[in-house]
Amino acid sequence: MKRERRISSDKLFDICNVAFLAILVVIVAYPLYYVLIASISNPYEVYAGKTFLLPSQITFEGYRRVFREQAIAKGYLNSIYYTVLGTFVSVALIITTGYAVSKPTLPFRRAIMVFYVITMYFGGGLIPTYLVVSKTGLLNSVWSLILPGGVAVYNVIVARTYFETSIPEELYEAAGIDGSSNLGTFFRIALPLAKPIMAVMVIFTMVAYWNDWFTALIYMTNKDRYPLQLALRQILIQSQATATMMGNMDGGYAEANKITELIKFASIVVGAVPMLIAYPFVQKYFEKGFMAGAVKG
Repeated sequence: MKRERRISSDKLFDICNVAFLAILVVIVAYPLYYVLIASISNPYEVYAGKTFLLPSQITFEGYRRVFREQAIAKGYLNSIYYTVLGTFVSVALIITTGYAVSKPTLPFRRAIMVFYVITMYFGGGLIPTYLVVSKTGLLNSVWSLILPGGVAVYNVIVARTYFETSIPEELYEAAGIDGSSNLGTFFRIALPLAKPIMAVMVIFTMVAYWNDWFTALIYMTNKDRYPLQLALRQILIQSQATATMMGNMDGGYAEANKITELIKFASIVVGAVPMLIAYPFVQKYFEKGFMAGAVKG
């Protein structure tokens, strides 16, 4: 009797769990789906609430307007270059820093971590940072987008926690007995076992660099070097300006505003698709790395 009750309670839990996860998936996925169908629907149909589940008055004018701009192709290439290079540099700095501060033998370890944590709450501000970038000759270069924010302290803390809790100290001791140097131990033992946390760092930094447009707006003056997000922003601003100028024409503003809204939704999709494609390739490592240190044992 008790066993039957236990089985029925387990089934009830499974049903509730599946229902909860299904609702959660809908909550997360529907906004993406809504933006997708809105990008191929008449904007006035969208505002009227007629595209809740399916597109209405399908049109691809927004995508045609976006992709006919030469800046989009350049922006894609620039963003890919900035993202790949920035991710490589940032992850290399984060992993090496996290490994170093995880070692109890590091001199002034606590003081170094306090220094890092302070930078999470206090910064020099935009103008001093701009002056530093300008005086070091980094303006209008790829390094102005990578070096100022190359090391995220939160990511360093996560990496340090992983090295402290997920790799047994006995492995390091055994390597030392075998005559391995500190550098050799890092490359032969720590780094191969750090693939899960590296995948997490890759996701975090890749998304950050891909979506970053404000840094390029501040430090980039050459439009040919604009990343995709900034190029899309420029296209949207131009479209809005055109709609404003056509406001005094009979019916001109309505049509121009319609195109502007289509471009806005299409830009969101164009900017988000590459990250949605890249995520599944590192997803299998994401959960293990993100939960590093949550359960110690």
